[in-house]
Formats: sequence, structure tokens, C-alpha cells
Amino acid sequence: MIGIIGAMDEEVTALKEAMDVRETVERAGMNFVKGTLGSKEVTVVRSGIGKVNAGICAQILVSEFQAEVLINTGIAGSLDARIDIGDMVISTDALYHDMDATAFGYPLGEVPRMDLLAFPADERLVKQAVEANAEANPDIHTFTGRVVSGDQFVASDEVKEKILKNFGGLCTEMEGAAIAHAAYLNKVSCVIIRAISDKADGSASEDYPAFEKKAIEHSVRLVKTLAARI
Repeated sequence: MIGIIGAMDEEVTALKEAMDVRETVERAGMNFVKGTLGSKEVTVVRSGIGKVNAGICAQILVSEFQAEVLINTGIAGSLDARIDIGDMVISTDALYHDMDATAFGYPLGEVPRMDLLAFPADERLVKQAVEANAEANPDIHTFTGRVVSGDQFVASDEVKEKILKNFGGLCTEMEGAAIAHAAYLNKVSCVIIRAISDKADGSASEDYPAFEKKAIEHSVRLVKTLAARI
């Protein structure tokens, strides 16, 4: 079964409308919508915003709904000058930009005792997502690379530059690393898909509302095409 997680209602409503829905199950205040998307068994859910909501959601999908694949769809702020608003980022790995256990000798961003800095995406899923985006959204560019997550809407040049200096990365958002973390612990496949809605700088609060709708449309088309390929 494929678990598809979005942070906001706007990100999952169109997917639900495209599904053949069998039932909706509520867990932890989240509505897990079970059914088929094309010919594939899927469960679509709005996690809510932030790392804790996303991690709880991912674990429920694995533990209660037996998800073998986790797809996190949504929007993000670009960290790379090459990546324009509307373009798509597919994760190769994900990490927390707000994790700091350096006082205990850990690298900035590394969760203590995890023995890795970033949680990897499934290479096969990454390849399939890139191919799916070329088919679903031929008018936009696709980039693969690191996604960085934290409980912060990045909207200043200062914070953006700090994240880039410490971690690099292609985009920043608030859920992906927690979902990749849960997938890693549960040994299930995972990929994060992010349509760029802003530049994660001083213009972010202005750009985000204007481009959110278009970014979500791109994400939905990609996820529907990707699910058919899995």
C-alpha cells in the first residue's frame, strides 16, 4: 500500500477527489482516506504542519495501514538560485536544520545516536518521481537533492544563508525529514516531493500566497503519475 502525506487540506483534497474511496478512518485527529488511485492501493492523509504531526502520521500509516511506500507531497521554499518558483524538487535525502546536539559532540543537524546526518530517499522512487514529473509537468524543471526541514517558515535572507552554510540543500520546509526519519526506522521506502512556492527569503511571505495554488497543482499531477508507476 502507498501512503501519501500532505501537510495541508489543499494538498490532499485533489488527490482524494481522484480516488475511488472505500473508507475514512480517524486516528490521532487525522483522517486516513483509504481506496485506489488508478489501480494502486493508497491511503491519503493530511498530517498537519510541523515535524511532530508528520512523524506521527507516518508511523500510523506504517503501523496501522501497512504502508510499504511513503510519499510526502507539498510545497517548499527554494534554497538554490537555479530553482525557480513552480519548479519541482525530489529528495535524495532529508535532514533537520533545527537539530543541535553539538554540545555533546554531534554534527549540527544530526539526531543523537542515529549514526547518520540525513535520512535517505529510496533511489528507485527518486528515479520514478523524476520520470513522472517529466510526464506530468513537462513545462517545469525537476531537481534532485537534499531537503531540509524544521519547525520554521523560512522567510529571511539571514536564516536562509545560515541553512545553506551548514547543510546545503535545495529547499526548506517543515515535515519531510520527520517522514523520512520514520521511514528509515521502519525500513520502508520514502520520497519527498516539493513544488517550490517561494524563495525562502525576504519575499517569501508575499510570494507564498500567490504561488501556492499553482505549486499544489504541480504536486498533485506528479503524485498521481508517480503512483501509477510504483
